[in-house]
Amino acid sequence: MRPFARLRYSPGLAAVLVQNVSKVFRLYRRPADRIFELLPFRNRAHADFWALSNVSVAVERGEIFGVVGPNGSGKSTLLEIVSGILRPTNGRAVTEGRVAALLELGAGFNPEFTGRENVFINGEIMGLGRAQIERAFPRIAAFAEIGEFIDRPVKEYSSGMYVRLAFAAAIHVEPDVLIVDEALAVGDAMFASRCVQKFEELKQRGVTVLFVSHDLGLVKRLANRAILLVNGRVEAEGSPKDVVNRYVGLVVERQKRPPEGNGEARLASSFRHGDGASEILKVELLNGAGEPATVILTGEQVTARVVARFRQDVSDPIVGVLIRNRLGIDVFGTNTRVERKDLGEFRAGERIEVDFRFECLLTQQEYTITAATQHWDGSSQDWLDDVLSFRVVDSKGAAGVASLPTELSWRKVPR
Repeated sequence: MRPFARLRYSPGLAAVLVQNVSKVFRLYRRPADRIFELLPFRNRAHADFWALSNVSVAVERGEIFGVVGPNGSGKSTLLEIVSGILRPTNGRAVTEGRVAALLELGAGFNPEFTGRENVFINGEIMGLGRAQIERAFPRIAAFAEIGEFIDRPVKEYSSGMYVRLAFAAAIHVEPDVLIVDEALAVGDAMFASRCVQKFEELKQRGVTVLFVSHDLGLVKRLANRAILLVNGRVEAEGSPKDVVNRYVGLVVERQKRPPEGNGEARLASSFRHGDGASEILKVELLNGAGEPATVILTGEQVTARVVARFRQDVSDPIVGVLIRNRLGIDVFGTNTRVERKDLGEFRAGERIEVDFRFECLLTQQEYTITAATQHWDGSSQDWLDDVLSFRVVDSKGAAGVASLPTELSWRKVPR
């Protein structure tokens, strides 16, 4: 079977199906070694680099799927295989319907042709008729907003102009699957905002989006699911919040996790990391009556309490909390250093209890609390992502995240 195939729509079939895909690249010390290796009785002159190893992913129709991971982890290689640019060494990648790919900057457009010419060529490659492209072209030009440069050679474009036109062309060819590889990072803030809105629109239309991004907030905001790639392998798969937490934990983790087995039940969290100088024993949210609660009223005085025990002698530790909404976006965070509270010296075995009291000015939705103990330089002792969840009830029904106290006045203005 071909490693890459186009399929017609079938009920229940994943829009993108990657099965046990591996990709190896041959690395040569010198270009001449490629020729010498072809000679009879020559020893192997290359080293194998496995960019992907047994990666399996199924992306459903209409799903926005994020791929995160450090540089060199195989993210771009995976998208190039899915889009058909590369053939996998092992396994297969199958897509359904029309696929539009926006990969590395500079790919896809002929630099000698104008923007208009490249749009028409790109559309014809995607299987659109000239009449279809002509109907879509005004929308493409309006979205790209490059003005008269649409009739100038692409080689004269800035990187931002190039990616605006490339993205506009990709989303207006009516794709069934859109593949984007970090190309939007070169756009300005206004263009990035329009792209986010466009992703939401594509999602509503049932278009499948597979994208790579180092903007973890964007992944948490847009994606339905995500994977973490590390050294060509899938290290985590699931909700964007959990995958991003796992990724952040891997980045900041410098030493082994705190040792297990202290005789007490360890708190559950989506990801936990730190050097083990202290251990968080309890995190709870207290309502206005001082009782543990999972449902809070907007405007209610609440207390986030963190209890920790020190495993080592520690000087000037930091204790903090972070509130996230259901999309995993940071809403509010503070710690003892931000609040200008120096905690002093602690001996191994001593405990600390810190109360963060504040007025809950949040709108009605679900939130989580992340708690952490840190050294003065910000490195983690014990960090627990999303260790506690709670729901805010708001009779006011305000929009957004914050429910700010508002005074309203009005008057009728005569004509």
